[in-house]
Parts: sequence; C-alpha cells; structure tokens
Amino acid sequence: MQSNEIRRQFIDFFREKEHTFVKSASVVPLDDPTLLFTNAGMNQFKDIFLGKGERSYTRAVNSQKCIRVSGKHNDLEEVGHDTYHHTFFEMLGNWSFGDYYKKEAIAWAWELLTEVWKLPKERLYATVFGGDEADGLEADVEAEALWKEVTDIDPGHVLRFGKADNFWEMGASGPCGPCSEIHIDLTPDLSGRELVNAGVPEVIEIWNLVFIQYNRDTQGTLSPLPARHVDTGAGFERIVAVLQNKSSNYDTDVFAPLLKAIGDMTGVPYEKSPEQIAYRVIADHVRMLGFSIADGGMPSNEGRGYVMRRILRRAARYGRKLNFSKPFLYKLIPVLAEQMGEAYPELRERQDHIIKIIKTEEEQFNRTLDRGLDIFARVEAALRQRGETTVPGSEVFKLYDTYGFPVDLTRVIAGEKGLEIDMPGFEKAMAEQRERARASAKFNAEQVQSDDWVTLSEGADSKFIGYETTEADTEISRYLVTGEAILVRLKETPFYAESGGQVGDTGLIRGKDFELRVTDTQKQGEAIIHHCAPVAGFKPASAAVHARVQDDARRRTIKNHTATHLLQAALQQVLGDHVHQAGSLVEPDRLRFDFTHFEKIDDRQLRRVEEIVNREIQKNTPLQISLKKFDEAKKEGAMALFGEKYGDVVRTVRVGDFSYELCGGTHVRATGEIGLFLITQESSIASGVRRIEGVTGPAALELVRQTRAALQGSAQLLNAGAAEVPAKIEGLLEEKRRLERALKESRAQQLLSGLEDIIKSAVRKNGVSLIVHTLKDVEMNALKDLGDRLRQKAPESVGLVAAANGDKLAFMVFVGDQLLDKYKAGDLVREVAKAAGGGGGGRPHLATAGARDVAKMDEALKRFRELI
Repeated sequence: MQSNEIRRQFIDFFREKEHTFVKSASVVPLDDPTLLFTNAGMNQFKDIFLGKGERSYTRAVNSQKCIRVSGKHNDLEEVGHDTYHHTFFEMLGNWSFGDYYKKEAIAWAWELLTEVWKLPKERLYATVFGGDEADGLEADVEAEALWKEVTDIDPGHVLRFGKADNFWEMGASGPCGPCSEIHIDLTPDLSGRELVNAGVPEVIEIWNLVFIQYNRDTQGTLSPLPARHVDTGAGFERIVAVLQNKSSNYDTDVFAPLLKAIGDMTGVPYEKSPEQIAYRVIADHVRMLGFSIADGGMPSNEGRGYVMRRILRRAARYGRKLNFSKPFLYKLIPVLAEQMGEAYPELRERQDHIIKIIKTEEEQFNRTLDRGLDIFARVEAALRQRGETTVPGSEVFKLYDTYGFPVDLTRVIAGEKGLEIDMPGFEKAMAEQRERARASAKFNAEQVQSDDWVTLSEGADSKFIGYETTEADTEISRYLVTGEAILVRLKETPFYAESGGQVGDTGLIRGKDFELRVTDTQKQGEAIIHHCAPVAGFKPASAAVHARVQDDARRRTIKNHTATHLLQAALQQVLGDHVHQAGSLVEPDRLRFDFTHFEKIDDRQLRRVEEIVNREIQKNTPLQISLKKFDEAKKEGAMALFGEKYGDVVRTVRVGDFSYELCGGTHVRATGEIGLFLITQESSIASGVRRIEGVTGPAALELVRQTRAALQGSAQLLNAGAAEVPAKIEGLLEEKRRLERALKESRAQQLLSGLEDIIKSAVRKNGVSLIVHTLKDVEMNALKDLGDRLRQKAPESVGLVAAANGDKLAFMVFVGDQLLDKYKAGDLVREVAKAAGGGGGGRPHLATAGARDVAKMDEALKRFRELI
C-alpha cells in the first residue's frame, strides 16, 4: 500500500465517523509566539484545550505537518543515524472536543489498525497510565478495562506504565491527562513484551491516545476539567514503515523518490552507497526546508530562520561527503513537490520560490565553506601537534561568527576527526561578543561579519539623523564590496533602516568621483548598512559623501506608516480592545496590517473603520513625538508591539487623543498629509489573525480613478447610468439563474424520459433484477429523483446509477420494495464508494455517496455487481 493511500485511508476512516477534516496548520506558526515551528497536531487546537476558543465542529481529523529540531523535541543529532528520527514528519490525528471519549477512541483505533490495515493483533500492545502517588492519581482502570471490553486484544498485552510514559501535559500548568499508547512488536519471535517503552526499534509506539480530563494550576494541583477531550497522534512515517513491512522509515516510499534522486545525481544508488547516512540526512532535511519555506519561513540569522539555515548548511555539508561541490539541494524540490504535492499543494504552488531560496542559500554557503574547512584543518593540525582532542570555544565561535558555521556542523566535522568541541568556551565567547552574532534576515552572516570591510574613517558611525532631514553631508566609515552589492556604513545617515515593518529607505550616496544607488537599508546590531547597487572598480579616494534619501518614496512610506497607527486605533474602536498588531508591512505603494481578531470583518465594519481613519486624516491633527522612559509610556497607555524588545527609553508617537504607540519609525507631521486612506483587502492569515491591506495618498487617488473608469466602462456596456449598474447586473444574474434552472429541469426531464430504457437494461443475477447504469454531469438530487422513479417502476430490482461529474463521482443505489429483506441501499452504496476512495450512506431503500477518483468508476461498478 502506497503512503498517499495510507494517509487517505486514515482521514476517510474518521470522516465516515463524522469527523470534520481540518487542513494541516502551517509549520510556521503565525498565531503562537511560544513555538518556533508547529511540532504536534494539537498545536492548532491548543486554544480549545485552554478554554479560549471553539470550533463549529466537535470531532476533527487531519494529517499535520510537523517540525522538531529544537527544545525538548531536539531530534537533530539522531537524524540520519537511526531509522526513525526526522526533522520533518507528519502526525495523523483525530480529536474529540467534549464529544466522544475513551471508549470510542480505543475502539476506533483498534478497528483501523486491525480491520482496515490488518495489522497482526498478536503483535500489538496497549499501555495505560499506572497511577502516580505524588499527584494522588490512581491507575487508569477505565482505559484498561475498555481495552479488554471493546477490542479483542490479548488481555496480557495491556500494560501499565508510570507518569513519564503515560501521562500527557501541555506544560507546567494547564490541561493534562492520562494517555494510552499502542506499540507494535517487530521481533521475529514475538518476544517484545519486555521491550515496550524501552526505546528500541524492535518495539515501537505507533499511536498515542491522550485523554485530557484534568487541569493543573500554577501550584501543581489537579482538578477535573468541565469538558473532557481526546487528542490522538500517530506518526505517519512509522505507520507507513509498518504497513510496508520495512525496518526503516527511509526504506519506505515516503523517502524512496528523494533517495533515488540523490543516487541519480551521485551515480551511486542509495542501497550500494557507503555514505548512506549522508543520503538520509539530505533527504530528511530537504523535506523540512521545502515545507517550511512553502509555509512562509525564510533562512536567516535569527529565530526559526536560523534553525532553517542550520538545517540547510548541515545538509550541504553532508553533500560534500557525496562530492557535491556546487549547489544541489534545490534540485530535489521538484521531486518532493511531485511526491507530496497532491496532499500539500503549497509545495507545487511555491515550487519556484522554494528552489530560488534554497539555491541562493547554497551558493552563499559554498562561498565560505571551503575557507572554513581550511581554518578547521589548521586548528586540527595545531591540536594534534599539542596532543589535544578538544577544539577551543574561541575557534568554534570564530567559525560561527565569521564563516556562518552552525555549532552542530562544527561538532559533526570535529566528530569525524575524533575531536570534541568546547561548548562552555563557545558560549562564553557568544556572551562577550553578542552584538556580532545578531544579524538581520536580509543580510547573510558571511557579508556583514566578514573581515574584508575597508575602513575609510575611524570612530563611531551609524548615527541616524533621518527624523530631521532626508539628506546630509557625511562620511563613509566602512564599506564592503561583494559579488552582489556594495555595503556601506556612514558616520551619520538620513536613511531609515528597515524596522518595525517599515521598509528601508532608498536613494543616492554621492562622492567626489562616484555615485552609489542605495537599493535598501538594513540594520546589523547597532550598525546601519546601506545596500548599494554594484559599481565596477569601486574604490573611493575620499570618505566625504552627500547622502540623499529618495524623497518621494519616503513621503509615501510615512503616509502609510502613520495610517497603520490610525488603522489600529480605528479597529479597536469598531471591533474591541482585543485587537493588537501581529505584524505589518509599510512600503511606498501600500500598507499591510496584521492583527488579532477571531472572525471575518463584515463590509459594514470595514466601511466604519475606513470612515474613522479618514475622519482623523481630515482633522489634520499634528503628531506629537517624544522620548520617554518605557515604564512611564506604558503607564500612560502607549501601545507596544507584542514580542518586541524595548530599551529603558522609548520613542512615542501620539495622534491627539486618538492613538498612542511606541514606535521608532518615520511619520507625517500632521494626519492631513496622508490625504486619503482606502482599504483594498481584508483576509485571514491564521487562526485568530486577520490582515487588512490598504493604500494612501497618490496610490489611493489612483485606485479611485481606476474604480471610476471601471464603473463608467461597465455603464457603457450595459447602456445604463453609473447608478443603475448594480441593478442591471443583478438583472443579468437573475436571468442567468433562471436559464440555469430551466436547463436543470430540462436535463431532469430528459433523464426521466430514458427511464424505460434503463429498466430494460436490467440483467438477472442470482434471481434478482440487476440494473447498472452510468451517466455524465447529473446532480445528486436528480439521481435521487431517478431512484424514486426506478423503485416505483421496478419494485423487484436493485440498481446502481453512477454519474461522472467533472473530477468527482456520484453514486445512487436503490432497492425495490420486494428486495428490502435481502439488501440495504446504505450498505451497498458505502461499499461501492469505498472502491473509488469515497464514502456515503442513506436509507435502506435509497442511498447516495460520492468519491473523488473518477478513474475508479469501473472498479466501483464491478464491486456493486460482486455484492449482488
């Protein structure tokens, strides 16, 4: 059985048990600041367990994309060296939110494993919570009894374990409860009883059923929850390995296409390579990178971006063991997208973007990897000469800080040479030179931290004077020429460096004998870096320059930035005080504002928000900008951005009594300068996070012109006045609906007119009049009407009518009154649909179902004939 089918069977199994399929959450959490990556299926339902949210359904099923590379779930060191640790994996899960509980969870898990997937019952073990004296908790005798009552598991295979193995907790406080794990014994002689929970590959956990029934308060005291939940998780890759009878996850079809592609590039198949660990590491890491970039992640030097960069560079380093000296990881993305794009279409939709990001990162790393390896070789030689086996922390830090070597990569290289690294020494060096380790996501570590900077003027630099002016006579303190740009640091600069969602300024830096075009401005620690377009042979004779910001772009940007402040205040007025900024982008041509809110904003509310912002613009209120102590500003009610780090003294921006925020960005002098504000789009970007996009000033005026032109053009086409356009369009739509109804009725009549021919097509089988008929483009209601007529006309018949509607199948089964004691339409149609990967049901005399695989129409028809 192929892995895609296994995933589909799991989801369909629980759909048939009235679970709502919930799409996998992004692996890059947009609404949970406590997570670097989504690491469990329950993450997107955490608010329900905490009592802070609800859904329109009480049962859910999904396959969740997960990444575990840091914190308590740090599996990175084991990846590739064993058969089952991965940075990226899928977690199959079903949930009950105050609906069913232990009985159903246990019975259904057993049914799927043993009846659908046909796993040998004698190889399965179930573990239950054995109690905990410290918490005053007794053993979970309820789950223990249910395993023996609602399944036919060997009673001797139900085992008790302690809190460490069989009690789940969300954190130090919060929802928790006992869990019941299902393990499979893979030993040849079924001798695995003593190996359950021993952490060996011969007996592995394949499914965990968590019964959330308690809440632990901050004092550690447990109390029953008002509503009990079920949270289950089954590792997809492990399940596939078991069902495909493979001893390693890497031997399944989950990894086979990637491993084959790597073998095709090296010329040595995976099975014959002496470097199989490298193959496995690369295959695993490409999956993690592909999915994280598809979901919006970007390699960088901070947070989850740095984790992604570590993973990419670790994979690239293992590529060197396979003699890849040029970028190669990006070539595996089309293979990944082809393999998993059906289940996760974002891989196909963003394939070109993923390829570009990975290739660029590989190119950057390859430029410095050889130099770093040379340095490590010199360090190693010195250690050997001294008879030492530990790489000093200062050298580890140099590799990290100067050459972008993640520490774990240095550890791998050292390990290959039989050496260890001095981690305490490394951490001391990090603490002493923390500012050198910080980096903007837009600058890679090799460029900004390189020793190749040329110094023109000594002393302090990067003093920002852009609040007061957009041009200044200043000096270049340092510059760095790379293959892609010229990076410049100025003594004083009017250029604003990207921060707080506001993009960096662009403009010109003019010297005596040169002119640099600034394409971006970024911050590196306390340094402001001007990213300039390359100039051949750049080598300034003098440090003196004139720096000038592109005035028009700055003016348009500050209009948008001040507008985001007005927008947040307006949203709070209209929606409530729960609205807080969750992200923003302020560019010359548009603004984007992300904020916390838990439902779609209707048109009336959006119009109200837009009206309030424009009212404040028309007041032409002067902005009051001042520096204050952080505590004082907060006490006065100034809004701070969640997750942002502030110093003791902060910059505040006040718009009368309407808005008061902490902000280091550039703004208009008075709100009237914004001119006009228009909302262009409102959407959801994550659970509990909405996004508004808008335009101001000239861009808003241009939008009005375009809208007016479109309205006038529509009026001309409709031969109507502008005010009449909506009514005219509604009339045309009503006419379209009328024609569609007429066509539908015509098709239904045409269908019924062929009733006698369908009945005449019946054949006798086992003493029954059997009707099997296929149609195209017929709706389910029409099939039901047809079924009712066939039952009336042919009471001695049982029949199936199947319709191919585009890329979907619709099935209708009827049973005549004379045969109801022998056949049930609901049972028949369920089996028919299952043959085509679908499901359904209904009443004994007439039932319907659907499926998505049109190619399996013949299999479904064949299955129906077999049932009669």
